[in-house]
Amino acid sequence: MTAIRDELAIAVGVGDRFCVEVAQREGMLVATHPREGSPLDIAVVEGVDQLEGIPATPVEVEIEPRIVEDYVVGRLVAVDCSTPDLP
Repeated sequence: MTAIRDELAIAVGVGDRFCVEVAQREGMLVATHPREGSPLDIAVVEGVDQLEGIPATPVEVEIEPRIVEDYVVGRLVAVDCSTPDLP
C-alpha cells in the first residue's frame, strides 16, 4: 500500500530538478511548480546565498523532501539553467 506521503513526493518531484522563474512573495523566493499535477508551488529556501538579488532569468532548483508554509522546498542548484528542457 502506498502512503500519502509517497504520493505527494511523486507529485511534487522530490529529487527532481526544474528550471523555474522565481519571484519574491511572502518574504521568500517562490516559483510556480512546472509540473501541472503538483499540489504545491516551490519555495527556494536553500542555496539562496549564491544569489545577489532576485534573478531576472530562470534558475535551476532541486526539490527537497520538506514543506515550508504550504510550499515544497527547493534547493538552488545553479543560478542559470544549464539544461533548459528539465522535466
